[in-house]
Amino acid sequence: MKALLLILLLSLVSFPHHEIAGASSLPSPVRDNKGEVVKVGSNYFVLPVTRGRGGGLYPANIKSNATICPLDVIQEADEVQKGIPVVLEPYNNATTGAVVRLSTDLNVRFFTPTICARKTVWKVDAYDESVSKYFVKTGGVEGNPGPQTLSFWFKIQKYKSVYKFVFCPTVCNYCKVICKDVGIFERNGVRFLALTDDVPFKVIFEKTF
Repeated sequence: MKALLLILLLSLVSFPHHEIAGASSLPSPVRDNKGEVVKVGSNYFVLPVTRGRGGGLYPANIKSNATICPLDVIQEADEVQKGIPVVLEPYNNATTGAVVRLSTDLNVRFFTPTICARKTVWKVDAYDESVSKYFVKTGGVEGNPGPQTLSFWFKIQKYKSVYKFVFCPTVCNYCKVICKDVGIFERNGVRFLALTDDVPFKVIFEKTF
C-alpha cells in the first residue's frame, strides 16, 4: 500500500515538470520596440532598423503607375512615414491575444483593406526573370496551410539584436520549397520587398495605438 502511494505521489510530482519542459521548448516570443511580446490580432508597424533608408511598408503598384493587382509591398521613401500596420496570424489558428513566436509559419496582412478586393495578405509572387527576383506582393489567402498556399507563409527570425522576415514555409512536409530572407530591392528610386540571398531587411515592430 505504501509502495503504491509512493508511485502515485511521484507521478504527480513529475507531471508538472513535464509540462514546464514542454513550455520551455516553445520558440521564443517576438517582441516589439518596447520589449513587449507581439500578439496575434494586434496591429504593428514594420519599421527599418537603419535610419535614413526609408520608412514603413505599404501596398502599391508603382511599376506600371496603374491600379493593377496584386500590389507590390513597398517601403516608404520618407523615414518619417510609418506606412500601414500589419497583423500577424500564425498557421495554427492561434486566438487573438496569443503570442507570436520566432520561426513559426504565419500570414502577414496589411490592416487596411486595399482596392484589390480587400486582399492584403502577403505572398511571394512568381519569379520575375527581368530582374531575377521573387517580389513580395499582396493577394495571398489567409489560413489553410498546405501545398496550395505555400507562397503565403513567412517566418520572423532573430537577426542580431533585431528581426528579419524569412520565406521558408514548413506547412507542407513533402513540398520542395526555396528558403530565402526578405530584403529590399531598389529600382528607379523605389524600394520593393523581395527575396534575397544578400542582406535581409532588418526590422523592428511598433504597436499602433
